[in-house]
Amino acid sequence: MARVSIQHQDFNVADEIAALRGADARVGAVCSFVGTVRDRSDGACVSAMELEHYPGMTERAIEAMIDAALSRFDIHAARVIHRVGLLQPLDQIVLVAVTSAHRGESFRACEFLMDYLKTQAPFWKKEQTPEGARWVDARVADDAALARWGITAGNA
Repeated sequence: MARVSIQHQDFNVADEIAALRGADARVGAVCSFVGTVRDRSDGACVSAMELEHYPGMTERAIEAMIDAALSRFDIHAARVIHRVGLLQPLDQIVLVAVTSAHRGESFRACEFLMDYLKTQAPFWKKEQTPEGARWVDARVADDAALARWGITAGNA
């Protein structure tokens, strides 16, 4: 099973977790995060979000993030799925799932990967609002979340 998938189609969380866990009897914990498209952003209504990426570069960047998580935390495996294309509010956009022997490592690694993804994954997001389309800029709060892991946006 690939550790990273960039895809247009939706994903089934239960199937993905079952495949990640597999028959690994060492696994005592599975932590997952599912991000969904919201209908509001910065006070504006959002009717859709379009995500673009640079094929090849995106997968390599996320693979490197997973390698960083494997070296920092005592985890067994990780899986990241990120959707691209046109998405609507309530659509699933990202899955981060991590397995480990104990919950603490899974929680920390899952949060680390999500913080890393929000700031370092090469995705471009455009929101459709009543005022027209707008590109989504990086948020200071996302950079701060990554910084608590000792990583700044410039050195990731």
